[in-house]
Amino acid sequence: MIGTATGPGKRRRPRTCAGCGGEFRRTELLRIVRSPDGEIVVDPTGRAPGRGVYLCRKRSCLELARKRKQLSRSLRSQVPDEIFVSISALLDEIADRSVPEGNGHER
Repeated sequence: MIGTATGPGKRRRPRTCAGCGGEFRRTELLRIVRSPDGEIVVDPTGRAPGRGVYLCRKRSCLELARKRKQLSRSLRSQVPDEIFVSISALLDEIADRSVPEGNGHER
């Protein structure tokens, strides 16, 4: 039986972070993809075609995945340093957006 989007046939498989190995919903992770033409990019939509790997939105997971060469292994391609720099910048941007504009103690 094929289920509807809310029915019993709809599977919601957790994704695994390449850094820490934790399981999360897709919406909680960053997706890095190797497109069919071989380009490695961050996939903000999570729907780009190609081979993908997921990372937590924590810098420690990025560094761990880099140290273990987990992105290269999962994508089956050498990941250039520029990709790590762009992921790091994106993590900074996400962290800046999640911090409120003040701490509530301004006078």
